[in-house]
Amino acid sequence: MKKRYLVLAVIILSILSLFVGVSSISPTDLLDFKSEQTEIFLLSRVPRLIAIILAGAGMSIAGLIMQQLSRNKFVSPTTAGTLDATRLGILVSMLLFANASTIEKMVVAFAFALAGTLLFMQILDRIKFKDAIFIPLVGLMFGNILSSVTTFFAYRANVIQNMSAWLQGDFSMIMKGRFELLYISIPVIIIAYIYANRFTVAGMGEDFSKNLGVAYKRIVNIGLVLVALITTTVVLTVGMIPFLGLIIPNIVSIFQGDHLQKTLPHTALLGAAFLLICDILGRVIIFPYEISISLMVGVIGSAIFLFMLFRGKAYA
Repeated sequence: MKKRYLVLAVIILSILSLFVGVSSISPTDLLDFKSEQTEIFLLSRVPRLIAIILAGAGMSIAGLIMQQLSRNKFVSPTTAGTLDATRLGILVSMLLFANASTIEKMVVAFAFALAGTLLFMQILDRIKFKDAIFIPLVGLMFGNILSSVTTFFAYRANVIQNMSAWLQGDFSMIMKGRFELLYISIPVIIIAYIYANRFTVAGMGEDFSKNLGVAYKRIVNIGLVLVALITTTVVLTVGMIPFLGLIIPNIVSIFQGDHLQKTLPHTALLGAAFLLICDILGRVIIFPYEISISLMVGVIGSAIFLFMLFRGKAYA
């Protein structure tokens, strides 16, 4: 899996994404800067493309960091309760701060995402039988508990329909002025690359890290903060995108190994390409209507996840 092929794939898919949609737009239409097609292109298609690339790269890297720190290939924001904790945090911000701004919602959701991820890591430390398949199943059960709590309070507050609609992963409503929060992913990805070697060492265990002079707990906490920050921005902007941070790092590791600094660019590019493919398919399968990105990624991602589970069982 060569980086230049991934870059080429992202470029081709990006161009295709810009010209696929209900409104027919051709390159010649863009020559008229005052036309309706140009306005749709600049206000909707370009922001949507940027959001897809940032969300795909960000969630994939979040999964890569979690897998490295937990030393388990099946751990990700989906299977560790991070997405569900973020969802609970958003509900709390809606109930306690009715007129909360996006930034205020982000702060509350980030706190819950980080707390949920830290709690899962504590559960992970207490599990005696660290089976590669058992651990993500524990994470899924933990996430289901958080999801049930969220559903219960949303039902009591009569906002369950609003929560379900708002958190359904969807790029169709992305427009200029409604996606800029995702730009936070850019410095987060840069920080992740800077700390990549230390994350790799931390993934080898606490004793090994300390012998090499690496502050294990501090590095783990930095990694979890980055994961929670990426997850929060994506959920607040786009909604929940399941399995992306699970399958992409695994696919990359098959071809590139487990050195995080080496695999991080490939993971970001493949994550963006995969999300672009899912989004384009969602736009053309039942054209002129769209299938939400969470459904497309959920169906394809869950199938790949099941394949990996059985593959892991066979090669255990």
